[in-house]
Amino acid sequence: MTLQLRLDDNWFTICDAARLQPGRGAAALLPDGRQAALFVDRDGRAYAIDNRDPFTGASVLSRGLLGSASGRPFVASPLLKQRFDLESGACLDDSEVAVRAYEVRRA
Repeated sequence: MTLQLRLDDNWFTICDAARLQPGRGAAALLPDGRQAALFVDRDGRAYAIDNRDPFTGASVLSRGLLGSASGRPFVASPLLKQRFDLESGACLDDSEVAVRAYEVRRA
C-alpha cells in the first residue's frame, strides 16, 4: 500500500506506507521542488505538511517532535519549537503563520 498526496487536482505517490514509522517523520521531494514532511501516528493516520519551517526557512519539520493539543495532532519544529497542526497546517503558537497541509490517502 502506498501513500499519495493531493497536489492540485492530481494524486502524487510518495512512498510505501510501511516505510514510515509511527511517531517519526520523513521528508519527501515533490515534483515542483518543494518538500513535504510525512507522519503516521500510532493509530495509522497519515499526515503531510510542508517541510519548510516558516520561522527559520530551514527544511526541518519532518525532524520535529509529534504531540497533541486539545486532541489535535501537531509537530513541533526542532529549531524554535513552534507547533504546527498536522491537519490544517496552522501554527498553534502564532495565528498569523501556517504551512501547507496536504490531503493524504492510501492506495
